[in-house]
Amino acid sequence: MKKVVLAYSGGLDTSVAVAWLREQYDVEVVTLTVDVGGGSLRKGVERRAMSAGASRAYVVDARERFVTDFVWPHLQANALYQGAYPLATALARPLIAQLLVEVAQKEGADAVAHGCTGKGNDQVRFDVAVHALDPGLEVVAPMRVGMGLSREQEIDYAAERGIEIPITKASPYSIDVNLWGRSCETGVLEDPWTSPPADSYEWTVAPAEAPAPGEVVIGFEGGVPVSLDGEFVDPVALVERLHGLGGAHGVGRIDHVEDRLVGIKSREIYETPAATILHAAHRALEGLTLSKDTLRFNRVVADEHAQLTYDGLWFSALHRDLRGYVASSQRVVSGEVRMRLDHGSAIVAGRRSPLSLYDKNLATYDEGDAFDHASAVGFIEIYGLPLRVEAARHGAVGKHHGAAWAWTPPLLEHLPATIEDPEGAPAV
Repeated sequence: MKKVVLAYSGGLDTSVAVAWLREQYDVEVVTLTVDVGGGSLRKGVERRAMSAGASRAYVVDARERFVTDFVWPHLQANALYQGAYPLATALARPLIAQLLVEVAQKEGADAVAHGCTGKGNDQVRFDVAVHALDPGLEVVAPMRVGMGLSREQEIDYAAERGIEIPITKASPYSIDVNLWGRSCETGVLEDPWTSPPADSYEWTVAPAEAPAPGEVVIGFEGGVPVSLDGEFVDPVALVERLHGLGGAHGVGRIDHVEDRLVGIKSREIYETPAATILHAAHRALEGLTLSKDTLRFNRVVADEHAQLTYDGLWFSALHRDLRGYVASSQRVVSGEVRMRLDHGSAIVAGRRSPLSLYDKNLATYDEGDAFDHASAVGFIEIYGLPLRVEAARHGAVGKHHGAAWAWTPPLLEHLPATIEDPEGAPAV
């Protein structure tokens, strides 16, 4: 190993890792910092990397590509890990991994490195993605192979070598941010009985302290959000505006105990105002424009899509093919959804689409009803035929067979009831 490309955040761990890699492996270190929004890009990161001993420092603005190529496909799929987590951190990892590989190939490096520990999901996501894209690259994780210094030791290590590091108040939490969400864990949050302290949140106000409810209209084209209140907005600005709006109303707080890929349960606090609003709006528009069978199958796809992404398998053939199916299914998911933001809740207040499958003339019970009620008789006759045949051959549901009931126990004799006789006197 002669040259390594390090995924570099500019924080204490990766700043120390630059010097540690050079000393332990006698290699040239090139750093790669990827701006995925949400405050993930630290000021002066290039200077800090060079002061730590990097031979070259790449800083890539990937915010728009992150939204269009990673976030939007997952929104279209309604993919939420275990039905709760919008996969903010997990979605950024394949993007960063791909850039690591491309920089390594451009630099002629024979290895890449990241700052993940041996206990989390991200180590798997980076390692698997890198090897899927370039099996010849070695992956080094300093925190996994011996660096393992305490915060105080890292500060001393950096001071001894003249490495510029950000000296800030140590947070009691482990935090990751990008344009799609903020995650917070460790500290007092490791007790799932403990309510999240106020300082574990940054993007959202407490729902009880939110202002009067407000509304926003979100326009979609092909399952992708494109406008707010009738104004077309670029992808990054759209997410940022919804973060600000939703956060001000306390929308997007998620307290989730999830199953990590490495086999342990972890309590995570997420703040995802834009994701919470957009997922609710997108599902509402799908309910208007997609058939019952497509909606049913999409629920299966959503779970599989989320699981593959969480498990670091973005670059698998199955994930690729599912993205292709989702893109096809979204062709008709266009229209507008009005969302009401009310003290922590994002509520669908209305939806409309030129491609809607909803027909008021068929749905109404008022004058103008176009549904042929008489046709229901024949429909029910055919629909219920299998059950009638089964009852004739195997016995009716509830039919008594000796001492046991065939399907379901009787109800009437076990429930309180009154019976009115012909004379009008109630009998019990």
